[in-house]
Amino acid sequence: MKETAWKSPSNIALIKYWGKYDVQIPANPSISFTLREAATTTRLRYAEGTGKISVFLDGQNTPSFLPKIESFLERTKDFFPFAGEMDFEIHTSNSFPHSSGIASSASGMSALALCMMSVKKDLGLPIDNFFEEASNAARLGSGSGSRSLFGPLAAWGEHAEIEGSSNEYAVAFSDVDPIFKSFQDTILLVDKGEKTVSSTVGHGLMNGHPYAATRFEQAHENQSALLTAMLEGDLETFGAIVESEALTLHGMMMTSMPYFILMKPNTLEVLNKIWAYREETGHPVYFTLDAGANVHVLYPESHKDVIMSFIESELRTFCKDGSYLCDEVGNGPTQL
Repeated sequence: MKETAWKSPSNIALIKYWGKYDVQIPANPSISFTLREAATTTRLRYAEGTGKISVFLDGQNTPSFLPKIESFLERTKDFFPFAGEMDFEIHTSNSFPHSSGIASSASGMSALALCMMSVKKDLGLPIDNFFEEASNAARLGSGSGSRSLFGPLAAWGEHAEIEGSSNEYAVAFSDVDPIFKSFQDTILLVDKGEKTVSSTVGHGLMNGHPYAATRFEQAHENQSALLTAMLEGDLETFGAIVESEALTLHGMMMTSMPYFILMKPNTLEVLNKIWAYREETGHPVYFTLDAGANVHVLYPESHKDVIMSFIESELRTFCKDGSYLCDEVGNGPTQL
């Protein structure tokens, strides 16, 4: 068997993608920070065969992953028509704990898409744009995975002010003040359990949601305002938009039918602590949330020491087992 390997990062959305059309087309644009430390490493061994697939997570055979892999290969058969005539051995591992509120599907599917693109290249098949095609393929496995292909920021979904933006793949975005290219993300592990409602189900509940159309319009407007704030280095406006987006995401969950709440009591405690600390000190520390209970604390690298002291003294007590992860903005995937 031949082998190829990629390490691909997760990402954290600043403007939230929530709601989609078939197949994996976003209902609104999104933009995200690419993370540096939180990543999936995938080694793909391949040879001519009959389409046999085996998946190993941290060295352990994990057949429960097979349905998702098979669905991905079915959806991407136009990109990888050779898949049914090969045998694959997929060895994957994450640098972060499972169920930690970091999008493992984004990093995992982007790493697998990159490996499949490397196989395609090895077979001598035509490739117009390696990373664009990889992003398009990753989207079909995980919508947010499309954004993991680029750093320091990536934008997915058509938006009037981002040249080349597309609903089918993400594009790299770097037209921002340098302060945002080294932004810190400390992930507070408020809850380590499985989510009670999957993101796939949550996206589906946007179909027929009474506030969906207004939300999609709001996302376009917020993205425009955020792009301006990041270009100008306007931290206060950046923080206001990012926090509003996080709360709107959870607001859409709470107003869907059926409704659900993924935040935990300690999530709210953390948010109130951040607001009070920022009001008291004036330090630029903000939060965002993904579709879960854990809190991403965002702040400039220049304030790292003072914010980490605040996290240790005031926020850590709200984390499960006192656990948190330290990350920062990164530059995208690397081939191993």
